[in-house]
Amino acid sequence: MLPIVDIPTVQYIIKEAVDSGIEEILIITNSNKHCMENHFDRSYELEERLKASGKTEEYENICDIANMANIYYVRQKEPKGLGHAILCAKSFVGDQPFAVLLGDDIVVNEDGAPALKQLIDVYNTCGASVVGVQTVPHEMVCKYGIIDPHKSSKNTGRRVKVEDMVEKPPIDEAPSDMAILGRYVLTPEIFEILENQEPGKGGEIQLTDAIKTLLISQAVYAYDFEGIRYDVGDKFGFIKATIDFALKRDEVNEQLKNYIKELAEKI
Repeated sequence: MLPIVDIPTVQYIIKEAVDSGIEEILIITNSNKHCMENHFDRSYELEERLKASGKTEEYENICDIANMANIYYVRQKEPKGLGHAILCAKSFVGDQPFAVLLGDDIVVNEDGAPALKQLIDVYNTCGASVVGVQTVPHEMVCKYGIIDPHKSSKNTGRRVKVEDMVEKPPIDEAPSDMAILGRYVLTPEIFEILENQEPGKGGEIQLTDAIKTLLISQAVYAYDFEGIRYDVGDKFGFIKATIDFALKRDEVNEQLKNYIKELAEKI
């Protein structure tokens, strides 16, 4: 719920899902996240106050948030890792392929399709699970799940077949600089694997480990999606996102530019 300027991070992520054609959304939450449920719910009292005050734009914005998609919630009762969180969605998903968007990653692709839509298009072509990746500086590979591309994928453009995956490898052992960055389209077979997955790094059920097991029976692809990715779970990433998004807002654009110029002169 951390706001980027004045919009919660999760709203940008849900908008990406909606813009990618997703109509049913499940948010994996916990007992401390009531404010998230309230944010996407209707607030008739507030709506009526805004209408009565003639605040038409604010009223329309509130209604738009509530009408973004059909949003459901389930609690992850224990913090057992990303794989366990996804397992909580099993009954909601059923036997259909599904998308996963992590709450720490905002991706902006102003001149093209949303990152998730790019992955969905790959799934529709290949009929196999797809993980979203981007190339990161080599010294940063120890912070991410890293893919090992199949040797047949040297000249296949942005889509590569995955040979293996490594969760947060030491820098000198990373098989590539292609990091998995918060976007997935997965086949439902992943649930059975997650149910039997042993805890991995940090004692958590790691999604990367489950996808490695999935590789034994199914092809998995990685797609180097287009767009600017902001890691808002990182302090600098959050600050960068706030500045970049604020510069696109007419009501604060000029003030922020002037302030940045003043700071630059002092630095």
